[in-house]
Amino acid sequence: MIRAKTLQSLASAALLATAPLTWANTYVYVSNALDGTLSSYELSAKGQLQPLATTEAGAGVMPLALSPDHSKLYASIRAKPYSVATYSVDPANGALKHLKNSTVADSLAYISTDKSGRYLFGASYGEDLVSVNAIDAQGVVTDDVRQVIKTGPNAHSIIVDKTNRFVYAANLGSDQYLEFKFDAASGKLTSLGHVELPKGSGPRHPAISSDNRFLYLLSEMAGTVTTFAIDPKTGHLSALSEVSAVPADSGLVRGGVRPMIKPGQPTPPPLASNLIWAADIKLTPNGRFLYTSERTGSTVSAFSVDRKSGQLSFVQNIKVEQQPRGITVDPSGKWLLVTGEKSPEVGVYAIDPLQGTLTRSSSAPSGKGANWVQAVSYP
Repeated sequence: MIRAKTLQSLASAALLATAPLTWANTYVYVSNALDGTLSSYELSAKGQLQPLATTEAGAGVMPLALSPDHSKLYASIRAKPYSVATYSVDPANGALKHLKNSTVADSLAYISTDKSGRYLFGASYGEDLVSVNAIDAQGVVTDDVRQVIKTGPNAHSIIVDKTNRFVYAANLGSDQYLEFKFDAASGKLTSLGHVELPKGSGPRHPAISSDNRFLYLLSEMAGTVTTFAIDPKTGHLSALSEVSAVPADSGLVRGGVRPMIKPGQPTPPPLASNLIWAADIKLTPNGRFLYTSERTGSTVSAFSVDRKSGQLSFVQNIKVEQQPRGITVDPSGKWLLVTGEKSPEVGVYAIDPLQGTLTRSSSAPSGKGANWVQAVSYP
């Protein structure tokens, strides 16, 4: 009898482990750079977005990141004085409470945390650097800038791997992807070298598979996704394959480096209107599908993922919000959210669970210059 009960308990545990997660509350946050605000929404199980609140953040608010325990939302303020704002998130209603604006190395185009939640990584496009700030025991980013590392031109992203031992940063202007060893005790980064991307590709944003075997890197100017294998011992990356995220019949051609204009500087001549301008990349939680956005054509491309080989297969390219800088997949893996810098709305797209194709489901008003979107769920 005891053995039968034990087997029954194990079977029940196995069933629970494979059952899909259910969420009581899912909230979405969008940063509006031109308004200097954060828009908050609740996402229903049917893919409807209900606006909740608008929170003042600061001019040029852009990149967002969540603390690992999902209790804090971090927002990079890219107008002087450069800072990162920490907000607490109320899991009962999604309300944001401002806790502190912290000094950072420069205007950060990308922020992320380490897996312990003790450090905030940043990448500065304009000043060609990556940085590390300490995060205190309450989850608040501090003024303690632990490290600043000069990089090649146009640092554009920085993330840690799933083991919290290796960090990767993109240098768009030099076509290099940087590799670092990360010391979680001190928060320090040590260079391990870099991998070269094809000239003029412009490496930008990454996504890492949940099993930590593969890193997918989107190149802004080439509109390609490169699949890298991650060496679990050394952290070094090995390129496996490359696919185009821009359809051949799009009429777009390889883009160029876009200068960051600072106050008082002359505005450079406009770039051609048919240049590839890829922006963001996200994986579904189950790792089966990958999505990328491209701003010139205002499209999102969908790919299926072979989880054994890491290979990508093109599935779909669809029109979305105008100039889509930010995309994200909600924690249930059912919805892709898209923000457009020149769109008055944030869009919600249903993800087909078998094919990965997208179908527009709903939308809600967003602020001006909507660029980054973050979703979080609470059980």
